[in-house]
Amino acid sequence: MEGAVAVLTMQYPPHNLFDLALTRAVIDALAWARGQGARAVVLNSAMRHFSAGADLKAIENGLGEDGGQLLLELLGAFREHPAPIIASVHGVCVGGGLEIALACDFVIAAESSKLGCVEPIVGLHPLMGAIQRISQRAGELRAKEMAMFGRRFDAQTLERWNIINRVVPDARLASATMVLARELAAGPTVAHAATKKLAAVAASQGVEAADKAMLEIQKAVFASRDFANAVASYRERGPGFAMFEGR
Repeated sequence: MEGAVAVLTMQYPPHNLFDLALTRAVIDALAWARGQGARAVVLNSAMRHFSAGADLKAIENGLGEDGGQLLLELLGAFREHPAPIIASVHGVCVGGGLEIALACDFVIAAESSKLGCVEPIVGLHPLMGAIQRISQRAGELRAKEMAMFGRRFDAQTLERWNIINRVVPDARLASATMVLARELAAGPTVAHAATKKLAAVAASQGVEAADKAMLEIQKAVFASRDFANAVASYRERGPGFAMFEGR
């Protein structure tokens, strides 16, 4: 924990290859962050690369029903986590590594990083949600281009395609990530959680479904102490002075 920010750092030699063990470790780490009351989460890597994808041995052995369910559990852990999650990407971020980054709420990448869906080189397509998430963000054409050609792209290209949020100089990646994380952690946590839920409904079910879900999702926001205190602060001092507790 760095203040209210949980920093989850992958360090699984040689290249943070996702197998069942690393998948379970990430799920457990998100649960730990939730238990700590983290108001923002950073997922980064202590290795040379963010992640070179999935462990081929694990795939060759067959994911099986249990492995497939674990992957769905992993994606659900990111989706259901109440705090905003930032992927801080450097080096290579491909295959399953890219899919983990895309499961986060924000992706900030170093200028020199290379990202892509490289599964075609081993006769696969993305197995952990990249196709649908890229389709949501950049459209069907870009999703098929990335999934079928299997190329690595520079971070600037994926920022331009609206697949990642921000590109920063390599030397500023850690500091820029923490600036965003601390800003999120200092904000109205209950409202951020509601934003995640509503955006997920809109992305998966459409705007009409989100409109119908909106009032129920917003009940927690209106009932929060942060909303009451911020309104009182606004009336007493004007905008920009509210301090949020995350409740």
